[in-house]
Amino acid sequence: MHYSDFGLANTKKLLNRALHKGYAVPAFNFYNMETLQAILDAAKITQSPIILAVSESALEYMGGEILMGMIRGAEYKREQIALHLDHGHSFDICKYATDLGFSSVMFDGSALPLSKNISESRRVADYVHQFDVSLETELGVLAGTEDQNTKASAHSFTDPDLVKDFVKQTKTDSLAVAIGTTHGAYKKKSPNEALRFDILEQIATNIPNVPLVLHGASSIPQKYVNQINKFGGDIKNARGTSPAQIRRAISMHIAKVNIDSDSRFAFTASVRKTLVSEPEIFDPRRYLDMARKEMTKNCIDEIQNIMGSGYKI
Repeated sequence: MHYSDFGLANTKKLLNRALHKGYAVPAFNFYNMETLQAILDAAKITQSPIILAVSESALEYMGGEILMGMIRGAEYKREQIALHLDHGHSFDICKYATDLGFSSVMFDGSALPLSKNISESRRVADYVHQFDVSLETELGVLAGTEDQNTKASAHSFTDPDLVKDFVKQTKTDSLAVAIGTTHGAYKKKSPNEALRFDILEQIATNIPNVPLVLHGASSIPQKYVNQINKFGGDIKNARGTSPAQIRRAISMHIAKVNIDSDSRFAFTASVRKTLVSEPEIFDPRRYLDMARKEMTKNCIDEIQNIMGSGYKI
């Protein structure tokens, strides 16, 4: 199937528009029906373009056919929805997502030697571009853990001197950069740590027409951390990237911002509160519905107050 069969948007077009208009398209990860609905509800309310992001592990969890069945049933302006494979680590998974009907894929070769990252990225590009599917690649390494498929112990900043040649050789449509963000919930040792805006400025100067992507950009709202802990959780020292820093990055050619952990925190905080506060509940639809609504609220907040993508349709 082709993404146009599902009425999905071309990701490259969404990002190019954002780049030249000065906002970022939010890429929210989802894992099931409720988290998909939460994102779509936020997009409807804010009239924002949206990228639905699916990691390798989430794709395995949901199953390709069930996932695409949910996409087919999505009730929103589909020409403003892109479906994106987040952190694909092999040609085969990128091909599989393309064949399913994804409108973009990320090939993450950041852990590979540079020459191998380039050659494998180019191999993916040559395949997906046949179907007008967009390619995102990564240069540099983000530390941290998002799930079993996305983790690294060491951080390596993107080298601005490499980006122009990397983009040319790989034929990538957008580039994920490493400027100090981190995957997962434990991004900063102190709230005063700043992103490397000097590196981002050099990258943007060297490839001004290439949409840049910020991974690991969740802000980790402390209200959700506190709520999880209040109702039986044990989350210590979770700290995200401040919204002010993300907004500044968006003003410097970041056209796509990935959000995952924030949604997990919002959803989990609601479920914990409901099950403790209302112990008589045993119908999953009740606590999942409340969690979905809380995640929607958080997505709306990030669309309006960080991405600047509301009412951009």
